[in-house]
Amino acid sequence: MSAPRALVIDDEPDIRELLSITLERMDLEVTTADTLATAIGALRAGTFALCLTDMKLPDGDGLQIVDWIQKHKPQVPVAVITAHGNVETAVRALKLGAFDFISKPLDVAALRKLIAATLKLGENTNVESTLQLPQIKLLGQSQKMEQLRELIERVARSQAPVHIYGESGTGKELVAHLIHDAGARRDGPFVPVNCGAIPTELMESELFGHKKGSFTGAVADKPGLIQSAEGGTLFLDEIADLPLHMQVKLLRVIQEKSVRPVGESREVPVDIRILTATHKNLAALVAEGKFREDLFYRVNVIEVRVPPLRERLEDIPELSDSILARLSKQVGRGPLSITDSAMRLLSEHPFPGNVRELENVLERAATLCSGGTIDATDLHLRQRTANAEPAPPTAVSPGENLGDALEDIERDAIMRALEQTRYNKTKAAALLGMTFRSLRYRIKKLGIE
Repeated sequence: MSAPRALVIDDEPDIRELLSITLERMDLEVTTADTLATAIGALRAGTFALCLTDMKLPDGDGLQIVDWIQKHKPQVPVAVITAHGNVETAVRALKLGAFDFISKPLDVAALRKLIAATLKLGENTNVESTLQLPQIKLLGQSQKMEQLRELIERVARSQAPVHIYGESGTGKELVAHLIHDAGARRDGPFVPVNCGAIPTELMESELFGHKKGSFTGAVADKPGLIQSAEGGTLFLDEIADLPLHMQVKLLRVIQEKSVRPVGESREVPVDIRILTATHKNLAALVAEGKFREDLFYRVNVIEVRVPPLRERLEDIPELSDSILARLSKQVGRGPLSITDSAMRLLSEHPFPGNVRELENVLERAATLCSGGTIDATDLHLRQRTANAEPAPPTAVSPGENLGDALEDIERDAIMRALEQTRYNKTKAAALLGMTFRSLRYRIKKLGIE
C-alpha cells in the first residue's frame, strides 16, 4: 500500500524543507509547490490526503487555494499557515472551509498534532456515513432535521469553532456531541461545561486550573477543564453567561492555543476544538455591550441552528416512541404505549419547552396512566395553538369546577416558570413571587413531579 501524499505550498524554501521533513518522518510522500498556479496544477493532476498552504504566495494567497479545493476537491483537508497573531485571516480561512490553521513560527509538535488529526479525518472518507459512528442519534425525519444532520456532517470535517444556538430544550448539547463523535477528535475527550453553573469567583480556577499554593485552599496542582479536553472537544454551554473578564481569557486561548493556570508563570499549549452554545441572541448581547465583539467572531466561525420542536411537529411520534421506550426500561415496567387521541394532542401542542418539555410531559403521563397506555387525559396539556397567547389566569369556563380550574391554572403557571428557568426551582420561585418552600409544597401537591 502506497504512503499517503501531502501537498505543501509555500514560497519560502526553508519552510518547505521543514514541512517536508516533518511530513516524511510521519511516513507521508510529499509534493511541494511555491506558487498558486503550480499548486492548482498539482491538485488537478494528483490525489492528496492533505494540503498545507501558506497565506502569502507570489501569484495569490492561501485563501484562493482553500476556495479552489472546496469547489473541486472537497475531500482533501486543507490547513493554512498564518503569520503570528493574524487571527482574522485564519478565521476567514476557516469560514471558507479550511480544516485548521497553524501560526508562524512553526511549532513542530503542534504541526505533528495537526497533521495526525488531518490524516485521521481522511480515514473517514471511506466510511459510508460519518454520522453512523456516534452511538447517540438525532431523531426526526423532518426536512429541518435532515438539513441539520447534513450540516453536522460538514462541520465535523473541520476544526473551526462552531456556535450552536437554539431555544432551551432543543438538544444543543446532543448536536455538539454528534459533531465531536463524527469528527477527527472522536477518540479524544468531550468535556461539557455549563458557564452559568460555575460561580464567578471559581470560574478561572475551574476552566484554567491552578498551581499549588496559588490561593488559599489550593493544596495541590489542578488541571482545568480546558486542559482536560486535550486532544478532544471543549463544549461551552450557555457561553452568554461567561463574565466579561473571562471572555478576554477565553479569547486568548482561542488565538494562542494555550492556557495559563492560576499561579503559573508560563502558558501551556492546548490542542482542543471549541464548540459553544446558548439560547440567547449573542449578536444582540454584543450590541448591548454584554458580550465581546471580538470573541463573538471567534466562536461564531460556523453557526448551527437547532430548530424548536414547534417547527418540526411531524417528528413528535418518533420522539415519543423513543422517550417511552427509555422510560419503560428506567421504571422496570412493561412496554408503554400511547393512544391516537393522545398523540394528536401532543402533535397540536406548541411545546415552548421543546423536546425537554415533551420528555417531562410523557414522564408525568407514564406515572399517572393505568395499564401502561397513555391517553389524552393523562397528558394534562392545556389546549392552545402555537401563535395563541395563553388563556388569562382568571378564565374559568361556565360549569367548570372552580377548584379543579384553579389547580389547572396554578399547575400551568408553575410549569411555565420551571420551563423558563430551565427547571431551576429557586429561580422559578422568584419568578412566581413565592418562597422556595412554598413552590416545593405546591409542586408536590399538584403532582408536577
